[in-house]
Amino acid sequence: MALNLSQKQEVVAELAEVAAKAHSLVAAEYAGTTVAQMTAMRRKAREIGVFLKVVKNTLASRAVVGTDFEVVKDVLTGPLLYAFSTEEPGAAGRLIKEFAKGNDKLKAKVVSVEGKLFPAEHVDVLASLPTREQALAMLARVLAEPASMFARVIKAVADQQGGGDAAPAPAETETAA
Repeated sequence: MALNLSQKQEVVAELAEVAAKAHSLVAAEYAGTTVAQMTAMRRKAREIGVFLKVVKNTLASRAVVGTDFEVVKDVLTGPLLYAFSTEEPGAAGRLIKEFAKGNDKLKAKVVSVEGKLFPAEHVDVLASLPTREQALAMLARVLAEPASMFARVIKAVADQQGGGDAAPAPAETETAA
């Protein structure tokens, strides 16, 4: 189904708006993917904050002009599916990697993060980035470690000086006598 000029302008505007806010982009070849597979991928994309769209490469090239993803406009060839991570950088990579396991026809072709163009193999690197919750948990562990180390040192010094838990409390010695 061919789009008229106003429909094309709407698609370019929508993609440009998403690209301006997105953290990363993965463009993947999807030829041979079934409708059921595409439907499942779209459902999962909505759940994890990935904007997924199949558009002509010329429209995508126009949409990324002026964004961090402008570096990809010259390498967009063939039928491509565009996955923009809108909430966390690794989401699009995880989505494409997950669905490529069950579908050998789905192959990442272009990866772009922060204005840099990477080869398709970097989808694994992008997919391995921690989620926001995982990153916050790692930060909390790093921040809590000095306090727990300090507590262990204080306890070790107290044990070494004989002020540990081994000494009976004074109230207990009086009642026993």
